[in-house]
Amino acid sequence: MLATGIGLLTDARAQRRAVPAFNTYTLESTRAICEAAASTGLPAIVAAGSSSFRGVGREPLAAAAIAAATHAPVAIGVHLDHATDPGEIAACIALGYSSVMIDGSRLPFEDNVAVTRAVVEHAHAHGVWVEGELGGVGGDEDASSDATAGALTDPGRAAEFVARTGVDALAAAVGTVHGFTTAPVHVDVDRLGAIAAAVGVPLVLHGASGLSDAELAAAVLAGVAKVNVNAELRRAYLGALRAGLADGGDDVARLQDRAVAAMRDVAAAKLTALARPGGDTRKEIAR
Repeated sequence: MLATGIGLLTDARAQRRAVPAFNTYTLESTRAICEAAASTGLPAIVAAGSSSFRGVGREPLAAAAIAAATHAPVAIGVHLDHATDPGEIAACIALGYSSVMIDGSRLPFEDNVAVTRAVVEHAHAHGVWVEGELGGVGGDEDASSDATAGALTDPGRAAEFVARTGVDALAAAVGTVHGFTTAPVHVDVDRLGAIAAAVGVPLVLHGASGLSDAELAAAVLAGVAKVNVNAELRRAYLGALRAGLADGGDDVARLQDRAVAAMRDVAAAKLTALARPGGDTRKEIAR
């Protein structure tokens, strides 16, 4: 079922767990995400975002994600990730997205506030919740790199940002970077807890690739209710295709099945790991 409303995250935060948002680029990854959610009985978010549209187009990818979420036996949201263009956000809201992210993190503070507030006003008028970002998370959302963490989000500034924009969830810079990196990264859990206490809305963790389950659990217990997952699924997808091709396979359907199975296993493991901080909540969530 397509999950609408911020309750997907507020329920997770109340139960001290987090909902993973998996980036999708293809029909295969969308299928794998939804099957993993169904097999675990846990809610998930399909993030059909700006960078994903380059390969297959916005409308086809969005339509597939929304259809898959609508027919799933568990709650699944469809989210626009890292959009910087309010026009694109409006288009995705019109297509039926349940949530959007306006990423003004590279803008001066006042400009970030202004563009985020405008998006919030439009989205809320259409029943769509909004994620904003304050403090840039380094790295590339679509490829691993050697990026390092940049300036971290100030809790007081975060409180002002949330109050002035009305965002429903906040992505903060707390030490992670997008994609796998050569140098290890860690979450500043104390800062995360201070931000959570200051803003009063669910927090979002970007750049969680490579973090241990223990560190993810600490972040969830500190206030994170949504964790973005991209690099792990990309690697599973490409690894399955490479292995299939190395075996001499040229049956496209078989290669697709291998890719879906590999991504489904990764997604199911992440779903289960992010549910653990609050105990075994599957029966309650699946009701």
